[in-house]
Amino acid sequence: MAENTEQVQYEEEFIISRRGLKLFTCRWLPRNQEPKSLVFLCHGYALGCETSMNGIGIRLAEAGMAAYGIDYEGHGRSSGLRGYIPNFDEVVGDCWEFYTSIIERMENKNKMRFLLGESMGGAVALLLHKKQPSFWDGAVLVAPMCKIADEIKPSPLVISILSKLCRIIPTWKIIPTKDLMDVAIKVPSKREEFLSDPYCYKGNTRLKTGYELLRVSTALEKSLHEVILPFLILHGEEDRVTDPKVSKLLYESASSTDKTFKLYSGMWHALISGETPENIELVFTDIVNWLDKQISQGNSRMESEIKAEQDDQIPAS
Repeated sequence: MAENTEQVQYEEEFIISRRGLKLFTCRWLPRNQEPKSLVFLCHGYALGCETSMNGIGIRLAEAGMAAYGIDYEGHGRSSGLRGYIPNFDEVVGDCWEFYTSIIERMENKNKMRFLLGESMGGAVALLLHKKQPSFWDGAVLVAPMCKIADEIKPSPLVISILSKLCRIIPTWKIIPTKDLMDVAIKVPSKREEFLSDPYCYKGNTRLKTGYELLRVSTALEKSLHEVILPFLILHGEEDRVTDPKVSKLLYESASSTDKTFKLYSGMWHALISGETPENIELVFTDIVNWLDKQISQGNSRMESEIKAEQDDQIPAS
């Protein structure tokens, strides 16, 4: 799906993680210009960056930003059992390892760096932030997974039984949840596009994967006040996968002094890939405008700091 254009240069490669996994990575770069910032993409459950993040990757590159993505273990084109997350912390660690390797390059050290996470990727982004709270310049959280919506969450009794079975049959696909594509993607043609993608996991949720998603979302729900970075939350009012009320709670509870929450009337869960073209463009515009504002403010602060430093070096007459 991803392709090069006159404005965008798309590249991809496989890397070997510290854990020995072969992980797929990709990037969308503005052609013939130095990127004004770095945006690190965190995709949702069962998906990969090449399909689900392609639209926003292109849009960011067209706006002069470099966008980088990585497929998690068991997702997209990366190695691992399809749809299996044995430990969510290791997923976050793989992202941290790859993304910091990009930031440490000489040409990137002075660029602002942002996280952009969708759904489960929102949880990944928040956990990356928690690893080193002052490291990131901001985050865009699209329908973030801070809590599994009650509508698709198994009953407490089922959760109790399944959690005990995790030690015995962790990879079994037995969690009784509704088809996520049917409730996440509003436009039928886009739903079919995802269903025809060979790298999109379509089976039932594996036992340990479901347990990890519940564990992480529950922990995040209890620690929303620890979020301190600037952020933009985007959520569809009709989302039946992640709860818009929890996004509002994150907005209200976070300790961040720069925070914005946008709730889109009539929109579903997959805001950047599953809506009508008009709705997707609205969301993309809101994302780019917010990032541009953060970059402008960051540049102004840097110029003020440089001027203050120069003034301090001028000897008194």
